[in-house]
Amino acid sequence: MGALSHIKVLDLSRVLAGPFAAQILGDLGADVIKIEKPEEGDETRRYGPPFLATEGGRGDAAYFLSANRNKRSVTIDFARPEGAALIRRLARRSHVVIENFKTGALARYGLDYASLSAENPALVYCSLTGFGQDGPYKDKSGYDYLIQGMAGLMSITGQADGVPGGEPMRVGVAVSDLFTGLYSTIAIQAALIHQARTGEGQWIDMALFDCQTAALANQAMNYLVSGKPPGRQGNSHPNIVPYQVFATLDGHMILAIPNDGQFRRFCTAAGLADLANDPRFVDNPRRVEHRAELIDYLRPALASRTTGQWISLLEAANVPCGPINRLDQVFADPQSLARGHRIAMTHSAAGPISLVASPLRLAKSPPSYRRAPPLLGEHTDEVLHSELNLEEGQIRSLREQGII
Repeated sequence: MGALSHIKVLDLSRVLAGPFAAQILGDLGADVIKIEKPEEGDETRRYGPPFLATEGGRGDAAYFLSANRNKRSVTIDFARPEGAALIRRLARRSHVVIENFKTGALARYGLDYASLSAENPALVYCSLTGFGQDGPYKDKSGYDYLIQGMAGLMSITGQADGVPGGEPMRVGVAVSDLFTGLYSTIAIQAALIHQARTGEGQWIDMALFDCQTAALANQAMNYLVSGKPPGRQGNSHPNIVPYQVFATLDGHMILAIPNDGQFRRFCTAAGLADLANDPRFVDNPRRVEHRAELIDYLRPALASRTTGQWISLLEAANVPCGPINRLDQVFADPQSLARGHRIAMTHSAAGPISLVASPLRLAKSPPSYRRAPPLLGEHTDEVLHSELNLEEGQIRSLREQGII
Protein backbone atom coordinates (compact mmCIF):
# COMPACT_ATOMS: atom_id res chain seq x y z
CA MET A 1 0.00 0.00 0.00
CA GLY A 2 2.72 2.49 0.88
CA ALA A 3 2.67 5.27 3.45
CA LEU A 4 1.34 7.76 0.87
CA SER A 5 -1.03 5.47 -1.02
CA HIS A 6 -3.93 7.76 -0.10
CA ILE A 7 -2.26 10.79 -1.72
CA LYS A 8 -2.81 12.04 -5.27
CA VAL A 9 -0.03 14.15 -6.78
CA LEU A 10 -0.37 16.28 -9.91
CA ASP A 11 3.15 16.69 -11.29
CA LEU A 12 3.45 19.66 -13.66
CA SER A 13 7.23 19.74 -13.36
CA ARG A 14 9.97 18.69 -15.74
CA VAL A 15 13.74 18.22 -15.90
CA LEU A 16 15.05 16.98 -12.49
CA ALA A 17 14.27 18.72 -9.18
CA GLY A 18 10.47 18.53 -9.40
CA PRO A 19 10.27 15.11 -11.08
CA PHE A 20 12.75 13.73 -8.52
CA ALA A 21 10.54 14.93 -5.64
CA ALA A 22 7.45 13.48 -7.32
CA GLN A 23 9.21 10.15 -7.88
CA ILE A 24 10.04 9.88 -4.18
CA LEU A 25 6.39 10.48 -3.32
CA GLY A 26 5.44 7.87 -5.92
CA ASP A 27 7.90 5.36 -4.47
CA LEU A 28 6.18 5.87 -1.11
CA GLY A 29 2.84 4.96 -2.64
CA ALA A 30 1.38 8.22 -3.95
CA ASP A 31 -0.59 8.18 -7.20
CA VAL A 32 1.43 10.59 -9.36
CA ILE A 33 -0.02 11.98 -12.59
CA LYS A 34 2.68 13.59 -14.72
CA ILE A 35 1.39 16.27 -17.09
CA GLU A 36 3.42 16.72 -20.28
CA LYS A 37 3.09 18.79 -23.43
CA PRO A 38 1.66 16.79 -26.35
CA GLU A 39 4.28 15.48 -28.80
CA GLU A 40 7.16 17.05 -26.84
CA GLY A 41 6.94 16.00 -23.21
CA ASP A 42 9.56 16.48 -20.54
CA GLU A 43 12.74 17.71 -22.23
CA THR A 44 14.82 15.15 -20.35
CA ARG A 45 13.31 12.47 -22.60
CA ARG A 46 15.86 13.84 -25.11
CA TYR A 47 18.80 14.42 -22.72
CA GLY A 48 21.04 11.76 -24.23
CA PRO A 49 22.75 9.62 -25.26
CA PRO A 50 22.43 7.09 -23.79
CA PHE A 51 18.88 6.24 -24.82
CA LEU A 52 16.76 3.23 -23.99
CA ALA A 53 16.70 0.69 -26.82
CA THR A 54 13.18 -0.24 -27.95
CA GLU A 55 11.68 -2.30 -30.74
CA GLY A 56 10.86 0.93 -32.54
CA GLY A 57 14.44 2.20 -32.27
CA ARG A 58 15.51 4.93 -29.86
CA GLY A 59 13.50 5.29 -26.66
CA ASP A 60 13.71 7.83 -23.86
CA ALA A 61 17.00 9.07 -22.44
CA ALA A 62 18.45 7.45 -19.33
CA TYR A 63 18.20 10.90 -17.72
CA PHE A 64 14.39 10.78 -17.93
CA LEU A 65 14.30 7.23 -16.57
CA SER A 66 16.18 8.34 -13.44
CA ALA A 67 13.36 10.49 -12.06
CA ASN A 68 10.03 9.34 -13.50
CA ARG A 69 9.02 5.90 -12.31
CA ASN A 70 5.75 5.32 -10.43
CA LYS A 71 3.97 7.96 -12.54
CA ARG A 72 1.21 8.06 -15.12
CA SER A 73 1.97 10.27 -18.12
CA VAL A 74 -0.88 12.42 -19.44
CA THR A 75 -0.39 14.81 -22.36
CA ILE A 76 -2.39 18.03 -22.08
CA ASP A 77 -1.71 21.38 -23.74
CA PHE A 78 -2.70 23.75 -20.94
CA ALA A 79 -1.83 26.76 -23.08
CA ARG A 80 -5.23 26.04 -24.61
CA PRO A 81 -8.20 27.05 -22.40
CA GLU A 82 -9.73 23.59 -22.71
CA GLY A 83 -6.46 22.00 -21.60
CA ALA A 84 -6.11 24.34 -18.61
CA ALA A 85 -9.67 23.44 -17.64
CA LEU A 86 -8.72 19.75 -17.59
CA ILE A 87 -5.75 20.51 -15.33
CA ARG A 88 -7.97 22.48 -12.94
CA ARG A 89 -10.38 19.55 -12.74
CA LEU A 90 -7.50 17.20 -11.92
CA ALA A 91 -6.19 19.67 -9.30
CA ARG A 92 -9.56 19.63 -7.53
CA ARG A 93 -9.06 15.89 -6.97
CA SER A 94 -5.39 16.19 -5.94
CA HIS A 95 -3.74 16.56 -2.56
CA VAL A 96 -0.48 17.93 -4.01
CA VAL A 97 0.56 19.94 -7.08
CA ILE A 98 4.25 20.22 -8.00
CA GLU A 99 5.37 22.76 -10.61
CA ASN A 100 8.65 24.35 -11.67
CA PHE A 101 7.66 27.02 -14.17
CA LYS A 102 9.11 30.52 -14.06
CA THR A 103 7.68 32.76 -11.35
CA GLY A 104 4.14 33.80 -12.24
CA ALA A 105 4.02 31.83 -15.50
CA LEU A 106 1.08 29.60 -14.54
CA ALA A 107 -1.16 32.47 -13.42
CA ARG A 108 -2.02 33.32 -17.02
CA TYR A 109 -3.63 29.86 -17.34
CA GLY A 110 -5.40 29.94 -13.99
CA LEU A 111 -3.05 27.22 -12.69
CA ASP A 112 -1.27 29.24 -9.99
CA TYR A 113 -1.74 28.58 -6.29
CA ALA A 114 -4.31 31.32 -5.78
CA SER A 115 -6.52 30.00 -8.58
CA LEU A 116 -6.29 26.31 -7.71
CA SER A 117 -6.57 26.75 -3.94
CA ALA A 118 -9.75 28.80 -4.41
CA GLU A 119 -11.36 25.57 -5.68
CA ASN A 120 -9.38 23.20 -3.41
CA PRO A 121 -8.45 24.94 -0.12
CA ALA A 122 -6.71 21.81 1.16
CA LEU A 123 -4.27 21.76 -1.77
CA VAL A 124 -0.54 21.56 -1.06
CA TYR A 125 1.07 23.47 -3.93
CA CYS A 126 4.87 23.22 -4.28
CA SER A 127 6.64 25.66 -6.60
CA LEU A 128 10.27 25.00 -7.47
CA THR A 129 12.24 27.80 -9.13
CA GLY A 130 15.86 28.86 -9.41
CA PHE A 131 15.64 31.74 -6.95
CA GLY A 132 12.21 31.71 -5.31
CA GLN A 133 9.05 33.79 -5.58
CA ASP A 134 10.60 37.06 -4.39
CA GLY A 135 13.89 38.90 -4.36
CA PRO A 136 15.74 40.62 -7.22
CA TYR A 137 16.45 37.32 -9.03
CA LYS A 138 12.93 35.90 -8.90
CA ASP A 139 12.47 36.16 -12.68
CA LYS A 140 15.84 34.60 -13.56
CA SER A 141 16.07 31.08 -14.89
CA GLY A 142 17.98 28.80 -12.56
CA TYR A 143 19.64 25.64 -13.82
CA ASP A 144 21.70 23.31 -11.67
CA TYR A 145 25.05 24.29 -13.18
CA LEU A 146 24.36 28.00 -12.66
CA ILE A 147 23.24 27.39 -9.09
CA GLN A 148 26.33 25.33 -8.25
CA GLY A 149 28.32 28.41 -9.22
CA MET A 150 26.13 31.15 -7.79
CA ALA A 151 25.43 29.41 -4.46
CA GLY A 152 29.12 28.82 -3.73
CA LEU A 153 29.50 25.09 -4.33
CA MET A 154 31.97 25.49 -7.19
CA SER A 155 34.07 27.91 -5.14
CA ILE A 156 34.93 25.02 -2.79
CA THR A 157 35.05 22.24 -5.41
CA GLY A 158 38.13 21.52 -7.53
CA GLN A 159 41.88 21.83 -7.22
CA ALA A 160 43.30 24.99 -5.71
CA ASP A 161 44.71 27.76 -7.85
CA GLY A 162 48.33 27.05 -8.77
CA VAL A 163 47.79 23.28 -8.80
CA PRO A 164 47.59 21.50 -12.20
CA GLY A 165 43.93 21.56 -13.26
CA GLY A 166 43.13 24.20 -10.66
CA GLU A 167 39.80 25.85 -11.49
CA PRO A 168 36.26 25.94 -10.08
CA MET A 169 34.63 22.55 -10.70
CA ARG A 170 31.03 21.41 -10.75
CA VAL A 171 30.02 18.25 -8.93
CA GLY A 172 29.61 15.30 -11.31
CA VAL A 173 25.85 14.96 -10.73
CA ALA A 174 23.19 17.69 -10.56
CA VAL A 175 23.26 18.00 -6.79
CA SER A 176 21.55 21.41 -6.62
CA ASP A 177 18.54 19.88 -8.37
CA LEU A 178 18.67 16.79 -6.18
CA PHE A 179 19.02 18.75 -2.93
CA THR A 180 16.01 20.81 -3.97
CA GLY A 181 14.03 17.68 -4.80
CA LEU A 182 14.84 16.19 -1.40
CA TYR A 183 14.07 19.38 0.54
CA SER A 184 10.83 19.71 -1.45
CA THR A 185 9.80 16.18 -0.55
CA ILE A 186 10.34 16.96 3.13
CA ALA A 187 8.35 20.19 2.85
CA ILE A 188 5.49 18.48 1.02
CA GLN A 189 5.23 15.76 3.65
CA ALA A 190 5.27 18.38 6.43
CA ALA A 191 2.50 20.26 4.62
CA LEU A 192 0.51 17.04 4.29
CA ILE A 193 0.73 16.51 8.06
CA HIS A 194 -0.49 20.09 8.57
CA GLN A 195 -3.25 19.43 6.04
CA ALA A 196 -4.34 16.29 7.90
CA ARG A 197 -4.46 18.14 11.22
CA THR A 198 -6.17 21.34 10.07
CA GLY A 199 -7.68 20.72 6.63
CA GLU A 200 -5.59 23.62 5.31
CA GLY A 201 -3.40 23.49 2.26
CA GLN A 202 -0.51 25.86 1.67
CA TRP A 203 1.93 27.20 -0.90
CA ILE A 204 5.50 25.91 -0.66
CA ASP A 205 8.15 28.19 -2.20
CA MET A 206 11.30 26.16 -2.96
CA ALA A 207 14.40 27.64 -4.62
CA LEU A 208 17.49 25.88 -5.92
CA PHE A 209 19.58 28.83 -4.71
CA ASP A 210 18.23 28.48 -1.15
CA CYS A 211 18.61 24.71 -1.05
CA GLN A 212 22.16 24.69 -2.38
CA THR A 213 23.19 27.39 0.08
CA ALA A 214 21.69 25.40 2.96
CA ALA A 215 23.44 22.25 1.76
CA LEU A 216 26.85 23.93 2.09
CA ALA A 217 26.44 22.96 5.76
CA ASN A 218 29.80 23.02 7.57
CA GLN A 219 31.50 24.99 4.80
CA ALA A 220 28.93 27.76 5.11
CA MET A 221 29.40 27.74 8.87
CA ASN A 222 33.17 27.83 8.43
CA TYR A 223 32.66 31.17 6.71
CA LEU A 224 30.04 32.51 9.14
CA VAL A 225 32.21 31.68 12.15
CA SER A 226 35.58 32.78 10.75
CA GLY A 227 34.57 35.50 8.31
CA LYS A 228 36.93 33.88 5.80
CA PRO A 229 35.43 32.25 2.69
CA PRO A 230 36.77 28.70 2.31
CA GLY A 231 38.47 27.94 -0.97
CA ARG A 232 39.06 24.99 -3.25
CA GLN A 233 41.46 22.38 -1.93
CA GLY A 234 40.94 19.39 -4.16
CA ASN A 235 40.28 16.10 -2.40
CA SER A 236 41.32 17.15 1.09
CA HIS A 237 38.95 18.19 3.88
CA PRO A 238 38.99 21.70 5.36
CA ASN A 239 38.46 20.55 8.96
CA ILE A 240 39.89 17.02 9.21
CA VAL A 241 43.37 15.58 8.45
CA PRO A 242 44.12 13.04 7.03
CA TYR A 243 40.84 12.88 5.11
CA GLN A 244 41.57 12.74 1.38
CA VAL A 245 42.62 10.74 -1.67
CA PHE A 246 46.08 9.20 -1.78
CA ALA A 247 47.90 7.51 -4.66
CA THR A 248 48.73 3.85 -4.07
CA LEU A 249 50.98 1.42 -5.92
CA ASP A 250 48.21 0.56 -8.40
CA GLY A 251 45.74 3.46 -8.27
CA HIS A 252 44.12 5.56 -5.56
CA MET A 253 42.32 5.15 -2.26
CA ILE A 254 40.49 7.28 0.28
CA LEU A 255 41.82 7.61 3.81
CA ALA A 256 39.14 9.08 6.08
CA ILE A 257 40.35 9.49 9.68
CA PRO A 258 38.10 11.82 11.70
CA ASN A 259 39.43 11.18 15.23
CA ASP A 260 42.66 10.81 17.15
CA GLY A 261 42.23 7.16 18.13
CA GLN A 262 41.85 6.12 14.52
CA PHE A 263 44.92 8.15 13.59
CA ARG A 264 46.99 6.30 16.18
CA ARG A 265 45.71 2.95 14.91
CA PHE A 266 46.53 3.98 11.36
CA CYS A 267 50.07 4.96 12.29
CA THR A 268 50.66 1.65 14.05
CA ALA A 269 49.26 -0.42 11.19
CA ALA A 270 51.17 1.56 8.56
CA GLY A 271 54.49 1.29 10.39
CA LEU A 272 54.48 5.02 11.16
CA ALA A 273 54.11 4.86 14.94
CA ASP A 274 56.43 7.82 15.48
CA LEU A 275 53.96 10.14 13.73
CA ALA A 276 51.27 9.41 16.33
CA ASN A 277 53.53 10.83 19.06
CA ASP A 278 54.83 13.79 17.06
CA PRO A 279 53.62 16.98 18.82
CA ARG A 280 52.54 18.38 15.44
CA PHE A 281 50.09 15.54 14.85
CA VAL A 282 48.79 14.39 18.24
CA ASP A 283 45.28 15.76 17.71
CA ASN A 284 43.16 16.88 14.80
CA PRO A 285 43.49 20.68 15.26
CA ARG A 286 47.28 20.33 15.17
CA ARG A 287 47.10 17.95 12.19
CA VAL A 288 45.05 20.57 10.34
CA GLU A 289 47.61 23.24 11.29
CA HIS A 290 50.48 21.07 10.05
CA ARG A 291 48.60 19.50 7.16
CA ALA A 292 51.38 19.90 4.57
CA GLU A 293 54.08 18.27 6.72
CA LEU A 294 51.86 15.29 7.61
CA ILE A 295 50.75 14.69 4.03
CA ASP A 296 54.39 14.79 2.91
CA TYR A 297 55.07 11.88 5.29
CA LEU A 298 52.00 9.92 4.24
CA ARG A 299 52.23 10.15 0.45
CA PRO A 300 55.35 7.99 -0.05
CA ALA A 301 54.20 5.50 2.58
CA LEU A 302 50.79 5.00 0.98
CA ALA A 303 52.34 4.68 -2.49
CA SER A 304 54.27 1.61 -1.32
CA ARG A 305 51.30 -0.82 -1.35
CA THR A 306 48.35 -1.54 -3.60
CA THR A 307 44.90 -0.24 -2.82
CA GLY A 308 43.71 -3.75 -1.98
CA GLN A 309 46.63 -4.35 0.39
CA TRP A 310 45.99 -1.09 2.21
CA ILE A 311 42.27 -1.73 2.57
CA SER A 312 42.87 -5.21 3.98
CA LEU A 313 45.49 -3.91 6.40
CA LEU A 314 43.59 -0.85 7.59
CA GLU A 315 40.16 -2.42 7.84
CA ALA A 316 41.70 -5.08 10.11
CA ALA A 317 42.87 -2.18 12.31
CA ASN A 318 39.42 -0.52 12.19
CA VAL A 319 40.68 2.47 10.22
CA PRO A 320 38.17 4.02 7.76
CA CYS A 321 39.38 3.72 4.18
CA GLY A 322 38.07 2.64 0.81
CA PRO A 323 38.53 2.42 -2.95
CA ILE A 324 37.27 4.83 -5.61
CA ASN A 325 34.88 2.67 -7.59
CA ARG A 326 33.62 3.11 -11.13
CA LEU A 327 29.87 2.64 -11.50
CA ASP A 328 30.28 -0.89 -12.84
CA GLN A 329 32.21 -1.71 -9.67
CA VAL A 330 29.56 -0.02 -7.50
CA PHE A 331 26.73 -2.18 -8.84
CA ALA A 332 28.88 -5.32 -8.63
CA ASP A 333 29.97 -4.60 -5.06
CA PRO A 334 28.78 -7.24 -2.54
CA GLN A 335 27.25 -4.55 -0.34
CA SER A 336 25.37 -3.07 -3.30
CA LEU A 337 24.09 -6.53 -4.22
CA ALA A 338 23.05 -7.23 -0.64
CA ARG A 339 21.20 -3.93 -0.37
CA GLY A 340 19.50 -4.30 -3.75
CA HIS A 341 20.70 -1.10 -5.40
CA ARG A 342 19.59 -2.32 -8.84
CA ILE A 343 15.92 -3.09 -9.43
CA ALA A 344 14.20 -4.63 -12.44
CA MET A 345 11.01 -3.26 -13.99
CA THR A 346 9.13 -3.92 -17.23
CA HIS A 347 8.99 -0.94 -19.55
CA SER A 348 6.09 -0.66 -22.00
CA ALA A 349 8.36 -0.28 -25.04
CA ALA A 350 11.69 -1.77 -23.97
CA GLY A 351 10.67 -4.75 -21.83
CA PRO A 352 12.88 -5.52 -18.82
CA ILE A 353 15.02 -2.57 -17.69
CA SER A 354 17.21 -1.84 -14.68
CA LEU A 355 16.68 1.17 -12.43
CA VAL A 356 18.36 2.50 -9.30
CA ALA A 357 16.49 1.52 -6.16
CA SER A 358 15.16 3.96 -3.61
CA PRO A 359 17.50 4.21 -0.60
CA LEU A 360 14.55 4.49 1.81
CA ARG A 361 14.28 1.47 4.10
CA LEU A 362 11.03 1.57 6.09
CA ALA A 363 10.15 -1.55 8.04
CA LYS A 364 6.37 -1.09 7.89
CA SER A 365 5.75 0.96 4.73
CA PRO A 366 8.69 0.50 2.34
CA PRO A 367 8.91 1.97 -1.16
CA SER A 368 7.31 0.00 -3.97
CA TYR A 369 7.98 -0.13 -7.68
CA ARG A 370 4.64 -0.30 -9.46
CA ARG A 371 5.14 1.53 -12.73
CA ALA A 372 8.20 1.83 -14.95
CA PRO A 373 8.90 5.33 -16.32
CA PRO A 374 6.02 5.96 -18.71
CA LEU A 375 5.91 6.55 -22.42
CA LEU A 376 4.83 10.05 -23.40
CA GLY A 377 1.07 10.20 -22.94
CA GLU A 378 0.86 6.51 -22.11
CA HIS A 379 -1.94 7.03 -19.58
CA THR A 380 -3.83 9.97 -21.06
CA ASP A 381 -6.99 8.04 -21.92
CA GLU A 382 -6.88 6.03 -18.69
CA VAL A 383 -6.61 9.11 -16.45
CA LEU A 384 -9.16 11.24 -18.29
CA HIS A 385 -11.64 8.39 -18.09
CA SER A 386 -10.98 7.22 -14.53
CA GLU A 387 -10.36 10.60 -12.89
CA LEU A 388 -12.61 12.93 -14.91
CA ASN A 389 -15.20 10.46 -16.22
CA LEU A 390 -14.69 11.51 -19.84
CA GLU A 391 -16.20 9.21 -22.43
CA GLU A 392 -14.32 7.78 -25.39
CA GLY A 393 -15.92 10.25 -27.80
CA GLN A 394 -14.96 13.23 -25.62
CA ILE A 395 -11.37 12.03 -25.40
CA ARG A 396 -11.24 11.47 -29.16
CA SER A 397 -12.54 15.00 -29.78
CA LEU A 398 -9.90 16.52 -27.47
CA ARG A 399 -7.20 14.60 -29.32
CA GLU A 400 -8.46 15.69 -32.74
CA GLN A 401 -8.30 19.32 -31.56
CA GLY A 402 -4.69 18.88 -30.33
CA ILE A 403 -5.64 19.62 -26.72
CA ILE A 404 -4.35 16.23 -25.54
